[in-house]
Amino acid sequence: MTSTLQPTMTTEAVKRPGRWLALGVLVLAVLLVAVDATVLGLATPYISEDLKPSGTQLLWIGDVYSFVIAGLLVSMGSLGDRIGRKRILLIGATAFGAISVFNAYATTPEMMIVARALLGVAGATLMPATLALIRNLFHDPRERSLAVGIWGATASAGTAVGPIVGGFLLEHFWWGSVFLINLPVMVVLVLVGIKLLPESRTANPGPWDLLSVVLSLVGMIGVVYAIKEAATHGFAWSALAAGLLGAAALYGFVRRQLRLPTPLLDMRLFRNRGFSGAVLADLLTILGLSGLVFFLSQYLQLVQGRRPFEAGLAELPAAIGAVVAGLIAGRVARRFSVRSVVSGGLAAIGLALAALTVLDQSTGYPLLGTALLVVGVGAGFSFTVTADVILSSVPKEQAGSASAVSETAYELGAALGIAALGSIVTGVYRDFTGPAGTPAAAHESLGGAVEAAAQMPAGSAATMLDAARTSFVDGLALAAGVGAAVLLSAAVAAWFLLRGQKLEGATKHT
Repeated sequence: MTSTLQPTMTTEAVKRPGRWLALGVLVLAVLLVAVDATVLGLATPYISEDLKPSGTQLLWIGDVYSFVIAGLLVSMGSLGDRIGRKRILLIGATAFGAISVFNAYATTPEMMIVARALLGVAGATLMPATLALIRNLFHDPRERSLAVGIWGATASAGTAVGPIVGGFLLEHFWWGSVFLINLPVMVVLVLVGIKLLPESRTANPGPWDLLSVVLSLVGMIGVVYAIKEAATHGFAWSALAAGLLGAAALYGFVRRQLRLPTPLLDMRLFRNRGFSGAVLADLLTILGLSGLVFFLSQYLQLVQGRRPFEAGLAELPAAIGAVVAGLIAGRVARRFSVRSVVSGGLAAIGLALAALTVLDQSTGYPLLGTALLVVGVGAGFSFTVTADVILSSVPKEQAGSASAVSETAYELGAALGIAALGSIVTGVYRDFTGPAGTPAAAHESLGGAVEAAAQMPAGSAATMLDAARTSFVDGLALAAGVGAAVLLSAAVAAWFLLRGQKLEGATKHT
């Protein structure tokens, strides 16, 4: 198969001039998404105080972005394959910046939820396009491994930059300012990307099937919504109906992809055991991590009383570990094996989460910082190698679809993690016993309890806050235990599913 845009076997294709500068533009897009995800957690206490969302609305603010992006990633990855990955990246980045302004100036919980959902639509265009363009920019396997490592390390760096910059902004400006930091990054990305990024698309891709897009979106949102509602409120007819609708839509989506001559997503990709194993490892890893991470900033600020900037710095070890591990992951996987690096990384995260089950209100930073560092190292190794496996498992013409599957697993895992583990935290928290006169709003969220305490007598406020914080930490510890079990199970699954898998250019594997 030939490409209309790139030669496939020439020296120029292998060593494209300007490829590293083009990579710099791509990682700006990754930085955009990563910073946005992390600053939300840091800003949550301020959003709670200003917009006064209920506990359920707070969860929706946290996870609706992931719901929408998970439902649209495959569709947007496929659209990029058709209309051009550079084009969809630049359109998506422009929209992402504009909608960030909408997020910044939201005045009600409902408006914030809508703004986060729209940001998910724009975000769905960014991540698959960046990975797909890396696949087309770097044809040398070892260079591509390094490029993927830099891509992953930038996402991790964003998790560090986000809280630190966000913490500084929250201490000096209102919470909406944390979303406005997307604008300068978006402007640089678009202006430089127009000049440096090469366009790439699939030759003769066929039509973009709108029915498949609808089925994918309805299916993902229906299933995730059902899990979220069941975890938060128990089984109800509305949750069951949404789950059945979502499952039926996903079933219809798969059946339709198998019949279409040019499907939105080529289901034959999953026949590759390495591809399927890498996707499953990504999904379970994020599922085990995300619910915990979403509430960690609240723990640092509302339980331990750290200022936003200090809370951001406290989360820095995870990003440092991920950056370092991501940059050497490809080399380590070639030296040892794919499955040992991925399984080892997942097991390390699981053990670190298990250590966090002993959290209490006065837990010292050495334990927390060490656990975060181990989590970062494990995630850096696992995510970088699985991304490389996924990209190298498919022809470059399918890079967009493959990248979209990878990112869908990531976002679906995030949505499920926040829904399931976040609901564990919320469920345990709501049962705390406060003194007489404790308002109902205090049981909705820890932020609500802190705000309610300001209106109560000093003695009752202190008693209520102590009970609320103790209950919140109990929920967090339980969620960490569940997350540890998920990660250790993922490590075992990856060991078997990735047996014999190796990266291109490897000379040794087991």
